[in-house]
Amino acid sequence: MLTRLSIRNIVLIEALDLEFRRGLGVLTGETGAGKSILLDALGLVLGDRAETSLVRGGEPKASVSASFEFAEMPRAITRALDDADIEIEPGEPLIIRRQVKADGGSKAFINDQPTSVGLLRELAGSLVELHGQHDDRGLVNPRGHMALLDRFAGTDVGALERRWKAWAKAEAQLAEARDEVEQARADQDLLIAHLAELSALEPQAGEEARLAEARADMQKGEKLSGDLEDLRHLWEGSDSPLASLRVAARRLDRIAEQHPLLTEALASLDRAVIEAGEAEEKLEAAAMALVHDPQALDAAETRLFELRALARKHRCEVDALPEVMRDMRVRLDAIEGGEAQLDALEAGAIEAREAYLTTAQKARDTRMKAAKKLDKAVARELAPLKLDAARFQTAITELPEDRWGASGMDGVEFLISTNPGSDFAPLGKIASGGELSRFILALKVALAEKGGAATIIFDEIDRGVGGAVASAIGERLARLASEEGQLLAVTHSPQVAARGSQHYLIAKSSKGTVTKTGVVELSAEGRQEEIARMLSGAEITSEARAQADRLLEDV
Repeated sequence: MLTRLSIRNIVLIEALDLEFRRGLGVLTGETGAGKSILLDALGLVLGDRAETSLVRGGEPKASVSASFEFAEMPRAITRALDDADIEIEPGEPLIIRRQVKADGGSKAFINDQPTSVGLLRELAGSLVELHGQHDDRGLVNPRGHMALLDRFAGTDVGALERRWKAWAKAEAQLAEARDEVEQARADQDLLIAHLAELSALEPQAGEEARLAEARADMQKGEKLSGDLEDLRHLWEGSDSPLASLRVAARRLDRIAEQHPLLTEALASLDRAVIEAGEAEEKLEAAAMALVHDPQALDAAETRLFELRALARKHRCEVDALPEVMRDMRVRLDAIEGGEAQLDALEAGAIEAREAYLTTAQKARDTRMKAAKKLDKAVARELAPLKLDAARFQTAITELPEDRWGASGMDGVEFLISTNPGSDFAPLGKIASGGELSRFILALKVALAEKGGAATIIFDEIDRGVGGAVASAIGERLARLASEEGQLLAVTHSPQVAARGSQHYLIAKSSKGTVTKTGVVELSAEGRQEEIARMLSGAEITSEARAQADRLLEDV
């Protein structure tokens, strides 16, 4: 429950520290005193949007801190804190602090550990349940009735949503597989033709570079072969340089002994003969190496042309053609194995559908039982609210399959009948303004009995009623407070205020040009005076004080 609320520089509140206890706490004050500021401040720690207009004029920032204590912390809170890696010792209060800067931006803390506003919103439903004067439209609108009934019933909506998503995913996968197989079948003939064409050529990775290099070498060899042929004609024959050297060497050999210089000349000539012979051998070897097959050159050029033509056809690089082939084979294999895959996916979709149906049926059973309990709970509230002849009904209808969803197979709507024998109809269509207000109050009280939040707040739900009806409202709020632990009620009704176990007065004061809102917990004498003011208005009479005493004594 909420045990402490500290506010600094929020609108008209400069500094305020409030402590709350179990039971029914009532907050009263004149119109415009600033009751809404308290709710706005509490909203900040529950994850509401941080408006810069909330910061008190002239101040750089504002802050709100709220402390919650639990006999045992709700599992939803502990799970959310664990997921966010926020540690709180057992028995330690949960303290949420929010700062808002005047120039924009805000920070959030849980027990002085930085956190996100999203986490505050996630915790809010387990901390505070607000029934406000502006939520009537939500109760009248059938779109919200399912969620209200599920909260009352404790429906496992999480499991239902998970089953729905699993079924939707299975159906999507099945539809995608069907589309792929159908598309593949439509392309099957073309795939076979393309694959045959590629298989006939059987391209290899890196082949284009190898072929281009070989072709360049053969083209180069073709040119050099002509030059070598000219050299061969020059080198060979009886008048070739080598033959002439050999003849000169033989002749010199016959006369070399006659003079030392001739001997040296012979040695040089012999070396020349040897070098020339080696040159001849190398020229012959080069000629052999550069010999090329014109057919091989044609074959290389033809294959390069075919490879590049296929690459253009399939809009890829030549080196990617092997991957294109593999992809085509996979697609063709998918056609052949598609039926087996579809069978498996169809079985999975059927299984997911059955799991969803089982969970949805369980949710329907839970809702049907809870609807009867809710109808009885609302019915108990109608007579004291002067709606003796009225009836309330939670209508649960079975939706067609095309309207099933994460909320199940049901439609939920709250219906009323205001007169005996009249048909049930939607809340907003059959009740007058006053009747509608009382119906909504009865529904709020009934729903609050299953709220599950640590603190329940009623914001002026007693507006527009008085006398016995207001007294009945006060009695019900006090009863709920004793059952649920803690209720806070912002009220203008003296009958409701008299039921409070704690009474807080919200007042606005001015000093010069400075206006401030303050809140004080009233003593017994203070409560009598405030309730007398609520009964009589600006001038408090002795009769009003006496009537206030009677109201306080009656509770």
